[in-house]
Amino acid sequence: MAALTRRLCHIAFHVPMGQPLAQDLQRFFSFQPLAVREANGWRQLALRSGDAVFLVNEGAGTQEPLYSLNPCHAVPSATNLCFEVADAAVAAQALEVQGCRTLVPPVSIRDEHGAATYTVISSPVGNLSLTLLEHAHYDGPFLPGFRPLSYKTGPGWISHVDHLTLACTRGSSPTLMRWFHDCLGFCHLPLSPDEDPNVGLEVTAGSGLGGLRLTALQTSPCSTVPTILLAESLPGATRGQDQVERFLAHHRGPGLQHVGLYTPNIVEATEKVTLAGGQFLTPPKAYYQRPGKESQILAAGHEPSQLAQQGILLDGDKGKFLLQIFTKSLFAEDTFFLELIHRQGATGFGQGNIQALWQSVLEGASPQEQA
Repeated sequence: MAALTRRLCHIAFHVPMGQPLAQDLQRFFSFQPLAVREANGWRQLALRSGDAVFLVNEGAGTQEPLYSLNPCHAVPSATNLCFEVADAAVAAQALEVQGCRTLVPPVSIRDEHGAATYTVISSPVGNLSLTLLEHAHYDGPFLPGFRPLSYKTGPGWISHVDHLTLACTRGSSPTLMRWFHDCLGFCHLPLSPDEDPNVGLEVTAGSGLGGLRLTALQTSPCSTVPTILLAESLPGATRGQDQVERFLAHHRGPGLQHVGLYTPNIVEATEKVTLAGGQFLTPPKAYYQRPGKESQILAAGHEPSQLAQQGILLDGDKGKFLLQIFTKSLFAEDTFFLELIHRQGATGFGQGNIQALWQSVLEGASPQEQA
């Protein structure tokens, strides 16, 4: 029996003390401090924009941080996904039957706003762990054990987490898909009508660039749980490492490569991030000069010159479009990044933009990495 997830509560990161992730999320991406906890060598800061909540764990205390654990990973990393469940203890028991390893047994925490119970289990994706949280009877701004901060409910430009992309080793997607299905109730979401779930969707990036195998998973069509994308490289690249291979090398294994943040106005959001000093990957100029690209952008109701100036990619047809733009890495190790995404009826993930993204990654790589 799977431990059915109700929603994504937060995404947790582990970084050294003084690493600027928390400040960058506030400065560039409109996240606001929500609650904080400082104890046992840890500073845990929860930040929120819309329904997207990131928990930044700074330090390396002797005890585990609340609602997560210290994996002692080699580089700063997104290390934990926290999902709401109906009963944390029952969920942990069900997952143990499936062969999952419990890293933190069910523990209950209470404060003046109520109580919550959580457990942490291992996942088969590198250093990524999963927290299963039961907090239906808690009415505080975040979770027990945290001190609330004066959260500003201003008009941010991020509304929620659209998807989570996991960078995987080549050939591992079928095994990971079965694990998410058997343990958490995720099902295959076809990205094309004739897609084989055991193969996924293969998207070639062009001559010498290799390509990408995408496998999408969702809990149910009406669920608010973000889609999980499994991404692995296709063989055939001769012009250096693609973005998945670079992640695996710099992150030293599989993990959460990027989070897609939904914005209702990607043009405005991109402008604000840029004005604040945030940096995006730059698509090759030829992308906007492709045959039919200008008419496609116009059909979506946008100005081609504006999208080109900002570096926003557009994919889709038949009146359904998707706009997206990718930040540069938020860590010096060149691993985790963010995606801003805006959907106009499209349900895919920009498969038609893979070549442009691959090219922008290669152009941003050092000569040694391209060799």
